[in-house]
Amino acid sequence: MRSIRVLVPGTTGRFRCGGLLVELQTARLLEQFARVQLVTYRQREPDHPFLADLLRLEQPGCAPGQPLWLVSWGFDVPQLLRRLRGRATAYHAHSSGYGFDLPAGVPVLAVSRNTLGYWGDRAPRNPLFLVPNALEPMWLQRGARGSSGPRSIDVLVQQRKSSRYALERLVPALRARGLRVEVQSGWVDDLVDLFNRSAVYLYDSAPYWRGRGVSEGFGLPPIEALACGCVVFSSLNHALADNLDPGVLGHQLGAGTLAADLDRISAAVQNPQAWQPQPEALEQLLGNTSEQALAQRWRATLEQVNQHWDRIAAGEPALTDCPRGGFVRQCLRQSLANRIAGLALDWQLRQ
Repeated sequence: MRSIRVLVPGTTGRFRCGGLLVELQTARLLEQFARVQLVTYRQREPDHPFLADLLRLEQPGCAPGQPLWLVSWGFDVPQLLRRLRGRATAYHAHSSGYGFDLPAGVPVLAVSRNTLGYWGDRAPRNPLFLVPNALEPMWLQRGARGSSGPRSIDVLVQQRKSSRYALERLVPALRARGLRVEVQSGWVDDLVDLFNRSAVYLYDSAPYWRGRGVSEGFGLPPIEALACGCVVFSSLNHALADNLDPGVLGHQLGAGTLAADLDRISAAVQNPQAWQPQPEALEQLLGNTSEQALAQRWRATLEQVNQHWDRIAAGEPALTDCPRGGFVRQCLRQSLANRIAGLALDWQLRQ
């Protein structure tokens, strides 16, 4: 197993976010079976090596004794892969839709089926793997999914990533019905406790991601809420549809009318047991997202990634897709054919 270098822009200040926490957790999981270095590339930090320094000191190469570089920061990925050309690299892909293409041979480690499908379309000849994100142990150890006692918060909404519909229409309407609604904004010392005190959790991120032009990469908050025994109402955009089977694990938020949302959420507060996820489905989901399960998946995946780079180092050329120019011509021809067919159907319907 090659040593692994996990690239992050920095670990403090403005770089602290959900994506960074996932990469730090990934580095910790990988330490179980490989030597791991956390490498920064924007902010120099005394505890971690800096990318530019390492590149100056080391010759490029992808032989078995050389490290595997793991890149992940969406908008930075094209520039990082250019700087790492000639080295063994892999893309830990969270959100999709950034618009860049990957060099031939660079493996994709997708955190969701939604992201896997995106790269299966955009880079069908690159090695593709599914490695979901893991719940941190505290959610499984302290989550109160088995608790049936009263909860002090009827409805919990986290302000970040929530839609205007949820915050400006649904929350006031729920409060007008007398429900205890908490909109969490800012830092919370104990998120597990907050979720354990909540009966219903609302997550409506579709407009947030649509406004940024990229996707919900995995969607941990609804799974964290499920681990704490909350009834979850959520949008089903992008990777959220991987796990939140409507009526089985969660429920759609924004289901047609405001009245429908109010009636269903109120009913879930009054009788949470009737709206809880199916127990077998929940246990399977939480088991599949445990750190133990994901560490095993990471190990199996990286063994295949190492074998791939061993073949490249031995002189085997990486597969490539059709030339870009031919792909564009094919798209234009198909678009013209679709337009002609549409006009013909429109003419027939008017007769």
